[in-house]
Amino acid sequence: MPVEFKNRVAIVTGAGGGLGRSHAIELARRGVKVVVNDLGGDVRGEGGSMAMADQVVAEIEALGGEAVADGANVTRAGEVRAMVDTAISKWGKVDILVNNAGILRDRSFSKMEMSDFRLVTDVHMIGTAVCTRAVWNHMRENRFGRIVVTTSSSGMYGNFGQANYSAAKAGVVGFMNTLCLEGAKYDIRVNALSPIAGTRMTKGLFPEEALDLFPVESVSAGLVYLVCDDAPNRTILCAGGGSYAATRIYETNGIYLLPQDRTAENVAGHWDAILDPAGQGEHDSSGHQSMKFAARAQNHMAPKNK
Repeated sequence: MPVEFKNRVAIVTGAGGGLGRSHAIELARRGVKVVVNDLGGDVRGEGGSMAMADQVVAEIEALGGEAVADGANVTRAGEVRAMVDTAISKWGKVDILVNNAGILRDRSFSKMEMSDFRLVTDVHMIGTAVCTRAVWNHMRENRFGRIVVTTSSSGMYGNFGQANYSAAKAGVVGFMNTLCLEGAKYDIRVNALSPIAGTRMTKGLFPEEALDLFPVESVSAGLVYLVCDDAPNRTILCAGGGSYAATRIYETNGIYLLPQDRTAENVAGHWDAILDPAGQGEHDSSGHQSMKFAARAQNHMAPKNK
């Protein structure tokens, strides 16, 4: 199955190193024109320099590709809007947005300063929203868009010392789920990438020999598919070390309790039935869950006297 890009323009945030650099270079190899965005700070989000983004642009140009560097802070709407305007001025449009920028400020929740909680969620979640909002109406008008948010196993399953990061990474999945509904009729497809890769952000979280098993390029192979012309929609793709899987959110069939039986004791007493995976399924909107519950309640209502 060919993975094609027809004269596409992409913005990749956090593209000065690690996964973002790999994403930008692989897209450029396939003929995509790329805005290489990076604030140039450290893993904690401190400092700033254009050197990293400029270096990636030089690498892309050496490969025969087209790219431009940008140092916008993804949390600042004015800077992001200027970045988008630069891309449109230079190449006429923006087709692809890869929300990859991120920082870490790990600490157990009992010791975490709320300023560190806010900063991490600002960059990962609010930054994703700011960048997406800056291209959204443009993509609607062009009736084409490919957007990726970067989630994490920490967001879906938790990880000690990462309450801030986990909250943000779970948040972008909810963001994706709604944008898929709002963008569908405009051919805007939104997916989530959950990567495992050996980068400066994961250094210290895993033994060095383990990081060698997770090259960034294997993650970028999945990313490229998520933003191609024939991309899927509303998928959480997990990628790392040559493995690719999808995370899916299921709801059990559950139980129904009559009004007189709706007590905490009966919830506890039926706990195994509530958790029983038999008959579980996915919902494609919150309304579908409401309809499921409403239909069940309706079916259990006593018939009215005629």
